[in-house]
Amino acid sequence: MTTLGCALFATRWLQAPLYFGLVAAQGVYVYKFFNELWHLIHHVISGQADETHVMLAVLKLVDVVMIANLLIMVIVGGYETFVSRIGLQGHRDQPEWLSHVNSNVLKVKLATAIVGISSVHLLQMFVDVHHTPRHDLMWGTVIHMAFIASAAILAYMSGPMAAHEARARTAKEESRAAVVIPAQRGPGEAGTPEPGASGAEERIEAAGFPSRKLLEMFDEGRLRAPGPQVITRLGKADFVTRKANVVLLGGPGTGKTHLAVALGVRACQAGHPVLFATAAEWGTRLAEAKAAGRLRQELARLDAYPVLVVDEVGYVPFDPETAHLLFQLVSHRYERASLIVTGSLPLDRWHEVLGDSATASATVDRLAHHADVITLDADSYRTRRLEDAGPAF
Repeated sequence: MTTLGCALFATRWLQAPLYFGLVAAQGVYVYKFFNELWHLIHHVISGQADETHVMLAVLKLVDVVMIANLLIMVIVGGYETFVSRIGLQGHRDQPEWLSHVNSNVLKVKLATAIVGISSVHLLQMFVDVHHTPRHDLMWGTVIHMAFIASAAILAYMSGPMAAHEARARTAKEESRAAVVIPAQRGPGEAGTPEPGASGAEERIEAAGFPSRKLLEMFDEGRLRAPGPQVITRLGKADFVTRKANVVLLGGPGTGKTHLAVALGVRACQAGHPVLFATAAEWGTRLAEAKAAGRLRQELARLDAYPVLVVDEVGYVPFDPETAHLLFQLVSHRYERASLIVTGSLPLDRWHEVLGDSATASATVDRLAHHADVITLDADSYRTRRLEDAGPAF
């Protein structure tokens, strides 16, 4: 931005005192509410209030509360829209409407709130109709209908604007889905997501799994650990929304890759794009990106995938360069997106694979912090197949 543009943009802070003034006005309404409440209680206790008086007093209290709600909407929504972000993301009390508030939404909500307040005022007139001049009733009704008409017009006008914003948002999501990741696989194998691809089958096809595996196909009967309930819990794929990792450890043939692919399939079925590669392939991909001077951009492109599967860590030791690149991958996705990692060695022996104890320690620390670390204890399914087949004659 130019200096003039920055200066003009900074003038938005001139509005900040206006919103603090509205906070003070809300304090006035709090005082008015309790003042009216005290008068109501006093008249009821003293026997001076009949049913009509109580109803009118309660309507006044409702009126005050609705205006206070209107003030909150203007204060929070207006400040967020026109001055600066408040930063309530993740707060348990964050209003639902604030997540998609804009000037258009704010105007419609204000109009509907004004109609509600006008309705309360009109109801007060009709409740106390014997003491309300006909002239006031007529003009009160006309003004209320004008509020309704203006709110309807605003709501109608907001439709095309909302549709335009929805189209812009959809285009942005499709552009993210169309991110191209350099493939390292041979001809005929699954590649990258197609632009606008939707549906579980498209995501599964685009993930690049070596073959389709399902949790229902996993043989839990020969599994000594963990218990079947652990596999069932992981199959809910809630670790993706928590941005947590899954680390599957065990000897050859214990089903690590099967489970990793099956969990990836479940994530695809839950609506999350997934990308699969072996640890060696990830190392090669990142090394090529670094050599081309676009490692940071490559890591950012991978953010389009909530789940990355890193298979076969531990079978082949990595050179220091590859080990550092894998650390950067783990570090970049820490508390940002999920990894499913399979390995043949316990985490305390990963220095044998990554070579550098410091790199191994830093990688394991970030990988296992928010992770389900599962050790599969079972006989190799390949060996079991040979035993089940019996001797050949």
